[in-house]
Amino acid sequence: MVIIDAQIHVWSPDVSTRPWRPGSTPRSQGAACSAEQVLRVMDDAGVARTVLVPPSWVGDDNTDALDAARRWPDRFGVMGRFDPTARDAEARVQRWREQPGMRGMRFTFHLPPSSGWLADGSIDWFWTAAERAQLPLMVNVPGQTAKIAPIAQRHPRLRFIVDHMARPRGLKDDAAFADLDDVLALARHPNVAVKTSSIPCYSTEAYPFRNLDKYLRRIHEAFGARRMLWGTDYTRLTVPYRDAVRHVREGMDFLSAGDREWVAGRACAEWVGWKI
Repeated sequence: MVIIDAQIHVWSPDVSTRPWRPGSTPRSQGAACSAEQVLRVMDDAGVARTVLVPPSWVGDDNTDALDAARRWPDRFGVMGRFDPTARDAEARVQRWREQPGMRGMRFTFHLPPSSGWLADGSIDWFWTAAERAQLPLMVNVPGQTAKIAPIAQRHPRLRFIVDHMARPRGLKDDAAFADLDDVLALARHPNVAVKTSSIPCYSTEAYPFRNLDKYLRRIHEAFGARRMLWGTDYTRLTVPYRDAVRHVREGMDFLSAGDREWVAGRACAEWVGWKI
């Protein structure tokens, strides 16, 4: 079984030559997280590949992730950050995949300045361009999942991957999944998948986080294993990385052996175009 972690951040320290966004403070531990550090935990836990996602506090700088993908192309792919309001945005969409290791784009639509873009029409051109370029999009949309539906319907060949099951930060157990029905409603759109990432962060229980099985089962029933992308978001984990990996390898006992292979890695490879 090939295990692919669908989300880990890497980033450099806040320095004058490459500053973080003004006022940014990483929610993760430490002033930096290197690709070498990520490789160590991957190797220790038996994870074959990881999708690197630049964190919000570095702005739209994809340098660290792309450098890791260049150095270890068999281990790292990148879902890069992108500003669709930039002057050269349209041209950059067409050239996006020319960057070695780049698999698609990732947006944090729950944070400014992008929090209004899903509904205000200001980037309607972008959905068309990304669809034409066949770029998958990872989207963090807690509280905004309903706004994805009309875009997914208008652009049926544009692939959306909903990060962290669209769960809000800071809530755990049943409270964290109170609006799960809004996410499940997206299952009617075949071009929408769900990233079942950061699972331990939403539970007060230790491995195997049994109190979340009922919610994960509902996601599986709605989307199917081929639209479930497992990931950890390693730097915000509340448990050891090996426990998070063990969960996809041995937990969620409602998964068949075939389904587990898809959730653990094959689905991620398919959705971001990274052939196994």
